[in-house]
Amino acid sequence: MTNAARIAPSYLCQTEPDLLTLETTVLAARPGAVRLARSPFFPGGGGQLADRGRLAFAQGEAAITGCQVDEAGLWHAIEGDLMPAGAVLVQVDAEFRRLMCELHTIAHVANALIYRDHAGALLTGAQLAADGTLRLDFDLPGVDLAGLRSLADPLNDLLRQDFPVRSFAMPWTAAEATPGMFRSKAVSPPADAAGQVRIVEIAGLDRQACGGTHLRSTGEARAVRLQKVENKGRHNRRLRLAVGA
Repeated sequence: MTNAARIAPSYLCQTEPDLLTLETTVLAARPGAVRLARSPFFPGGGGQLADRGRLAFAQGEAAITGCQVDEAGLWHAIEGDLMPAGAVLVQVDAEFRRLMCELHTIAHVANALIYRDHAGALLTGAQLAADGTLRLDFDLPGVDLAGLRSLADPLNDLLRQDFPVRSFAMPWTAAEATPGMFRSKAVSPPADAAGQVRIVEIAGLDRQACGGTHLRSTGEARAVRLQKVENKGRHNRRLRLAVGA
């Protein structure tokens, strides 16, 4: 119950994923960072990179290059040393958000295949990258790498079947009691203040706890290439995947 003891923050990117531009106000500022009353930004986590974008304010405009979460809330890292105040306009980089949604959705489909075909093997690490690649690590002791090298074809077949993707809340205790709902060997999303955890479902294919952003259906993803399969220790097997040219 360690994860349940932590309280998961609620983010607009989870409840209103199409909201990319927002007028709001500055709650606090320090050189190179601002905290806003409301924000459409995904802060990063679970292998997914934080959103990027821009902040417009009375003194000018600045690029938002990342996010950091502390006890006070979500801070947006901005270029330069200005300290905005008052009303601001914040905008998420739509192209970068879509790439992260695409990679995260692909990661879930790959995870579903590994979980199904390898006796519930758990994820040991993940990283989505800005260059359109992703790395997935699984606890797969004794698995032949040659078998994993055939993953691309079934993965692309599932993507083309255009399964819808949705999210919903489930009591954390119910999710904990449901096999396969938590797929990471090390961590799982914590419950929110109401004791709920966010579940991402690819209809007919996969359900698991996740706080990230995703496409609306698997058919929106581009075809995937399997770049490399690696042994990373006795248990860990690493898949490197890529989308695009």
